[in-house]
Amino acid sequence: VQLQASGGGLVQAGGSRRLSCSASGRAFINDTVAWFRQAPGKERDFVSAVKYGVGTTYYDDFVKGRFTISRDNDKKTVYLQMNSLQPEDTAVYYCAAASFLHDHHYSTERYYNFWGQGTQVTVSS
Repeated sequence: VQLQASGGGLVQAGGSRRLSCSASGRAFINDTVAWFRQAPGKERDFVSAVKYGVGTTYYDDFVKGRFTISRDNDKKTVYLQMNSLQPEDTAVYYCAAASFLHDHHYSTERYYNFWGQGTQVTVSS
């Protein structure tokens, strides 16, 4: 089971970036997939998640209205479109997956048992 996060890089404030999380070695269709991020010297925080099945989406308040999560089950890939990026969005972004995750747990990292390696997003002011 592997998750591969990609798409990070350097972007100017106000710009956009799309991250991808590709899965291999598992069914994926039954997974809730989330993005977390960790800024230097800070704990890892929840960003967004997309549920299996109906594809319900969840967002942290700080990114709501700026980020959009989506999934393509055929490609086993989840995307995070990030718009209006701010320097505060600078972090390593991780994708994570869990099968049949209960709605109550979507933002809690300890419930996710598969993790990607992280991709760095740096937003310059």
